[in-house]
Amino acid sequence: MTDKARTALILGDLQNDFLHPNGAYGRAGQSAPAIAALPARLAPLVATARDNGVLIVATLFTLVPGRGGEPIISPHLKALRPFLAEGDFMPGSWGQQVIDELTPIDTAVEKIAYSAFHASRLEWVLRKCGIEDLYFTGIVTNGGVASSVRDAHVREFHCTVIEDGCAAFTEELHRAAIDGLRPVAKIVTVADAIAAFNS
Repeated sequence: MTDKARTALILGDLQNDFLHPNGAYGRAGQSAPAIAALPARLAPLVATARDNGVLIVATLFTLVPGRGGEPIISPHLKALRPFLAEGDFMPGSWGQQVIDELTPIDTAVEKIAYSAFHASRLEWVLRKCGIEDLYFTGIVTNGGVASSVRDAHVREFHCTVIEDGCAAFTEELHRAAIDGLRPVAKIVTVADAIAAFNS
């Protein structure tokens, strides 16, 4: 049985700028059907977590403004996503926020890299809230999800990845990432997680 007081549901990068048609990625035509389907698939899970006292933590990819307000963008990301511009993923902006279908959440943590643990307060929040078990959802499976799960594993959290609660730009990338996480995390479905939270 799940100890819900020690469990958190991680919503990884499920933000307007990634998912909403008017967000940064939507305006640039950067999406995939599996990614677009996530909010509707995850909404019942988030509601179940909320009803059962599971901590809901959103990790929010953030482009921190630098000189003249220009966003600080890592060179690898600039090469991958040249469309990113001033105002995208800005702290406190509409684009940075969790997509409406998954609100309200308990707490949000800004992240600046693939791993939600890198240079963030995520571990501090989880420890202060007495969390030991993490259920991961989000995008993209082979990027932020995989990096965050591996970082959680080395920090000795118990990790569960909700396979159909994550997505990537291709099914091949998603599948390879899930298979690569099996040694460090339990792999379940949204239905499995709902049952666990209701137990």
